Amino acid sequence: MLGAIIGDVIGSVFEKSMLKTTDFDLFAEDSHFTDDTVLTIAVADCLLNHKNYVERYQYYGRLYPNVGFSRSFRQWLFSDNPQPYFAQSNGSAMRVSAVGFLKNSLAEVLAEAQASAEVSHNHPEGIKGAQAVATAVFLARTGKPKAEIRDFVSQTFGYDLSRSIAQIRPMYQFDVSCAGSVPEAILAFLDSDDFESAVRLAISLGGDSDTLAAIAGAIAQAYYQQIPASIIVETKKRLPDAFLQILHQFEECSSNLTNC
Repeated sequence: MLGAIIGDVIGSVFEKSMLKTTDFDLFAEDSHFTDDTVLTIAVADCLLNHKNYVERYQYYGRLYPNVGFSRSFRQWLFSDNPQPYFAQSNGSAMRVSAVGFLKNSLAEVLAEAQASAEVSHNHPEGIKGAQAVATAVFLARTGKPKAEIRDFVSQTFGYDLSRSIAQIRPMYQFDVSCAGSVPEAILAFLDSDDFESAVRLAISLGGDSDTLAAIAGAIAQAYYQQIPASIIVETKKRLPDAFLQILHQFEECSSNLTNC
């Protein structure tokens, strides 16, 4: 889950910049967490503390309403009776990584990813995007090789993962749909050599950088199981204490799932 938050913070200053290179400074003075982090924390809180998705999304979203939420989701956040609005955007996929880390079987991952998505993003593409990301995290966490992750995600969710980031990058444009960003974020992980390169590749597409990097970062953390300490320090100092507390609880739980 920390990998998703790191990707979000690093990508925050590059959104809509049309950056087309992996050569950039990882952190700037104004690097910050966005809605991706807020809802990633919300999902983790739900899983760790047996909370309700609608209630936790609204709780955290209302604490930080000005960090990049779409107009439609902001309306959902402040509704007295929030209902799913058939969204197919990548908001369902950016927040789901904790599911892949904390659930113990693929069946559980798929069911919980759907539950986390459908309270707002109940379009089939919105649900599929969340399930694909959570599945990739789960497969990576449980030691599956990249070829198996590529084949399973491609066959199960119908995403074209035969491309490379180098092939996609020149023509890729800003796209917040699950269909137009989740496969690309997964490919950034698949093309990577380590955690940092996954984040750099995702941002180098020049699209919805924080979300692309959040998704790639989550899968990369699960797969490589190592993040440079300096990157962790730079990210955590940009997070409020309440987020750090959930992260600490998550790290303790994910290291020994029998205690969760």
